[in-house]
Amino acid sequence: MRLPMILAALAAALAAAPALAAGPSFDCAKAQSGAETAICADPELSELDLRLGEAYAGAMAAAKGLDSGAAEAAARLRVEQRGWIKGRDECWKSETGLMPCIGDMTRARTAELQAAWSLVEPTATTFWACNGNPADEVVTTFFPTDPGTARIERGDQTEIAVQGRSGSGARYEASFGKLLWIKGKEALLVWPEGTENHCVLRE
Repeated sequence: MRLPMILAALAAALAAAPALAAGPSFDCAKAQSGAETAICADPELSELDLRLGEAYAGAMAAAKGLDSGAAEAAARLRVEQRGWIKGRDECWKSETGLMPCIGDMTRARTAELQAAWSLVEPTATTFWACNGNPADEVVTTFFPTDPGTARIERGDQTEIAVQGRSGSGARYEASFGKLLWIKGKEALLVWPEGTENHCVLRE
């Protein structure tokens, strides 16, 4: 086959091939863990990592822009992210496999940051009365992240919960065993860990 024909065939093949995803958010030449190596080797994981990097940058900008406590908020965010990276690097132990674990964790972390720092517009806010006590109010704000997220406020405490798999209703899981499981106009709230609260939607 002549050179012009070879070049034409190569150009056609490249044009027909799907474009590689952008990313990741770090320099693959400096990959320091098996997880980072896996991310660099997979276009989908690379793109997910890039989105996470963008969400983290947005969250950091929001933290530094706070009227008070900006330095503390930024420092706390850095510590949280380092802790998350350490957990992600343990994905090689996951029963689901290294790459599915990295993908799930990266999507969830991105969604958490977007909801926690209001990087996306919420879709709805609802109010709940728990345990038959109108004063025991819970406020939930929902965000169209992937996966979905809910900001749960109770008293002076706030949790970001990520939507998980559920056979019925909408189940949102937060840290330390906290849980919000919505079924119609009723919800089960586990807060604090191990303590179940029955909540009813306030019309």
